[in-house]
Amino acid sequence: MRTAIVTGAAMGNGYGAALKLCEKGCAVMLFDMSEEVFATEEKLKAMGYEAKGFLCNITDKVSVEKAVDEVVKLYGGVDILVNNAGVARLAEFEDTDDELLDFHLNVNIKGTWNVTKAVVPYMRQKGWGRVVIMSSVTGSMVCDKGYSAYAITKAGLLGLMRSLAREYAEYGITVNAVCPGFILTPNVRRSAARTSPDAPEKVLDGIAAGVPMKRLGTPEEVGALCAFLASDEAGYITGTSNVIDGGNLIPETNVMGV
Repeated sequence: MRTAIVTGAAMGNGYGAALKLCEKGCAVMLFDMSEEVFATEEKLKAMGYEAKGFLCNITDKVSVEKAVDEVVKLYGGVDILVNNAGVARLAEFEDTDDELLDFHLNVNIKGTWNVTKAVVPYMRQKGWGRVVIMSSVTGSMVCDKGYSAYAITKAGLLGLMRSLAREYAEYGITVNAVCPGFILTPNVRRSAARTSPDAPEKVLDGIAAGVPMKRLGTPEEVGALCAFLASDEAGYITGTSNVIDGGNLIPETNVMGV
């Protein structure tokens, strides 16, 4: 049985990745700074899977090292890491202060750095490992107003991914990125409710109308891509950015704006 760590695993794409890795027979360690992670642990256990929740603040190196050390004591190492935890707070560039910029950098970049640095030595010792980094189409490929702080971090993660892929290829470790488009996560639902408290589904339907597949993706679909990249079958894939967006990057014109 392989041991996987998924960060930001309490809900959304993190839960989707945890579920799909469980389905592949992994023991999945759920890292999150929310107490909700323990409800997710119980949910997966009720399905018959091996899962364990950890309260972990990925921006805190000590917190990360403590959690990873506990995983290693319990399971002897770490085989798979899905760096999913991330934040997004919208503000136009001139309204983005240093505090908001640092918030994104600390979680999205430094958090991913901290967990990967704690885990990779165990993979290198074993001569096998899979690292999946959750980037986004936003920032790396497309962008809308208000995403400057978020975009810089998600684009930066692709640079980190490629660097790690090159550095660790000889040790049997692959490093790849997943770049979601519009995915129906709890955060997206909350955002729709804030935009239109009386008709959040209308907001979601409007987004879906602009996607060639006419729907939003699911966390489980994102999780399935993560699980594939973490599999033996993906052993010759490294240093890649994998878009999962229902074809949203394809149209030359914005369907909603035509």
